[in-house]
Amino acid sequence: MIRYLLRRVGQACLVVAGVVALTFVVVRLLPGDPASAYAGARATRAELAHARQQLGLDQPLPVQLATYVTGLIRGDWGTSLRTRQPVFNDLLVAFPASVELVFAALTIAVVLGVPAGMLAARYLGKPLDGGIRITSMFVTSFPVFLLAIVVQTTFATKLGWFPVAGEYDTVLQTTSPLIHITNLTVLDAAITGNGPILLSAMEHLALPVLVVAAYPLGVVTQMTRAAVSDEASLEHGRLERALGFTRTATLWRFSLRPALNPMLTVLALVFAYSLVNTFLVESVFNWPGLGRYTADSLRSLDTAAVAGVTLVVALTYVTANLLVDVLQTVIDPRVKLQ
Repeated sequence: MIRYLLRRVGQACLVVAGVVALTFVVVRLLPGDPASAYAGARATRAELAHARQQLGLDQPLPVQLATYVTGLIRGDWGTSLRTRQPVFNDLLVAFPASVELVFAALTIAVVLGVPAGMLAARYLGKPLDGGIRITSMFVTSFPVFLLAIVVQTTFATKLGWFPVAGEYDTVLQTTSPLIHITNLTVLDAAITGNGPILLSAMEHLALPVLVVAAYPLGVVTQMTRAAVSDEASLEHGRLERALGFTRTATLWRFSLRPALNPMLTVLALVFAYSLVNTFLVESVFNWPGLGRYTADSLRSLDTAAVAGVTLVVALTYVTANLLVDVLQTVIDPRVKLQ
């Protein structure tokens, strides 16, 4: 197990290194001059030259890359040209807000998607199965940006059931200030017993989570149906039915656990996809996460911030895949550590 983990961690490090190098090159190819953004629109030639020297842009690209990688190893992700704060500190605030959306959405997707997929597998080929399949296909194919606008317009603007945008009512910061521990608003409010902000955060979280959960919900439903149905059709499934077990018992007791392996793999991919999906959702609901931070950084040619966001997404992706690989060996003994 230790050798397997070390090998997988080594592969993950290679992937991250490749992402770092590629991102560094791409952000340097973006149109515009970061030095101009840093020095200001009315900067003189001398001020621009000084800014380029401060940012290290006067060095050859290999030297800039080596300096950037060395800084990453030391924990220095650069300084944001827009906020003038360390990028790592900015990400410590923006990343948890996006993670809050993704984890809440994936929880909904698993809690609703697995039973829906099992129900479809139970009534395979019948009208209920067809209805679940059509619904899941619809939610996975609907554009997330358009869905966000429809949901916001319907439930927030017209019906007024939920807040239009934001993370929570900022007025509460005066009457019930939030103590930040994890930068996860709902969790921090719950830990500190801040009821007003907890209730407000839950209300503001409802619509964006609903939108982000749509795609993974459809994928989890379809994957559960397919994996469980395939497992039940194997020889052991027929044997269990011959021994007198009902189809429902066969699916839940004998087919679900072996089917978790492909479901976990898909869930890891869906997690990374949902994290990127939040970028669009955050722009609609004005959610203070990675999406808004990235959009603001691109507008101001903040290359250090863009590179930092890309690195965070890459690290999240490889970590999720590493966890899935380990969980697969625990859930299914048939999976060998290779």
